[in-house]
Amino acid sequence: MTDHPTTLGDDFVWGVATSSFQIEGASSERGETIWDRFCSIPGKIADGTDGRIAADHVRRARDDIALMRELGINAYRFSIAWARVMPNGRGQVDESGLDFYDQLVDDLLDAGIEPYPTLYHWDLPQPLEEVGGWASRRIVDCFVDYAGAVAARLGDRVQFWTTLNEPFAIANHGYRTGEHAPGRTSVTDALAAAHHLLLAHGSAVPVIRAHSPGCEVGVVLRFTPVEQVDDDPAAEAMANLIDGQENRWFVEPLAGFGYPSDTVRSEGWDQVEVRDGDLEIIARPIDFLGVNYSTRQYVDADGNRVSTGRPITDTGWEIAPDGLYEVLHWLDDAFSFRKLLVTANGAAMPDEPDADGWVDDQDRVDYLRSHIEQVQRAVANQIPVAGYFAWSLLDNFEWAHGYAKRFGLVRVDPTSHDRTPKASFHFYRRVIDANGPCTS
Repeated sequence: MTDHPTTLGDDFVWGVATSSFQIEGASSERGETIWDRFCSIPGKIADGTDGRIAADHVRRARDDIALMRELGINAYRFSIAWARVMPNGRGQVDESGLDFYDQLVDDLLDAGIEPYPTLYHWDLPQPLEEVGGWASRRIVDCFVDYAGAVAARLGDRVQFWTTLNEPFAIANHGYRTGEHAPGRTSVTDALAAAHHLLLAHGSAVPVIRAHSPGCEVGVVLRFTPVEQVDDDPAAEAMANLIDGQENRWFVEPLAGFGYPSDTVRSEGWDQVEVRDGDLEIIARPIDFLGVNYSTRQYVDADGNRVSTGRPITDTGWEIAPDGLYEVLHWLDDAFSFRKLLVTANGAAMPDEPDADGWVDDQDRVDYLRSHIEQVQRAVANQIPVAGYFAWSLLDNFEWAHGYAKRFGLVRVDPTSHDRTPKASFHFYRRVIDANGPCTS
């Protein structure tokens, strides 16, 4: 490891990330979401499970904050369940639902941990799906009203807000391929959803700022570098298409460049959803861009992922830490965002607990070490990376995988929901304690 600082500085943000549907449970105390409905359809979730209890976080939030304090983080990225705040997605606010997040914010601050709430991490209230979901423009006003209700309650204490998590996954997996809720398979709906997600983000930014003076507002995108597997011109064209769909489609409008014209042509999108002024709203300045990174992909002429023989995670993703640096360098070079945060980085591994629940996950330790090294490399090269959030604090409901894939630094017993920190938890604590060096 060369040209890396021994520390990342006292003001560097070290955190962990979670999301509401994946950990909260207490489903009877909120409205129905698209993921509740999706889980009820046989065959949609690999292990036939659901999120009704998940990691039981609503009941155990203070215990989880105690774990965070033990870990030594100074920031916690979590998401707010829209259906817990507005059970119908619009209209009446459930103040008791907001009470949970109000207390969570207070408890985090009392523990010296900065809250980084995300307003939307995939769990749309089911009543909104029934009137069009993200494919309908009417959802933009619903999201703005919801964002305003949350910011009005928490904005006096929350200084860092994220509007959306991974709009690509929402639009593509939920509306194009159907592998995620709500399970639609329509390219038209997916393109409409992508635009309305970005429009909702941009429309909510001034509302959040109005309720939270002096705050910072950002959005989180997922980036997966795409490369052709060989010199075939068809593979090059396919890699460029996938890069446009997965990476450039969302960041270019946010940066003020509009939608990538080559991908618009490839998709055959007539842009009927784009009205005068929309692109200006989408491109409203943000204070930070959140970067989620897990892997890179090599594709052939048919768009199939091709293995390069590198080690893979339990989800079959190639472990490619250098891709994280490439993403951060590209974002800084091409768009010059004021601040970048690595908002989710982690891996599912085939954890094998012993009789006491202890998991010696040295594979996850190696994953974290190698990726944090790339963050150090970026900072050393003057790329404005200001924080790193490991995904995830807890083993959780991993969407269509159910509970079969485990990303947590902390093991959650599937029956008792008891927590046991893994070897990776202790490694990450040592990294934080040392303020940067990736020593084991």
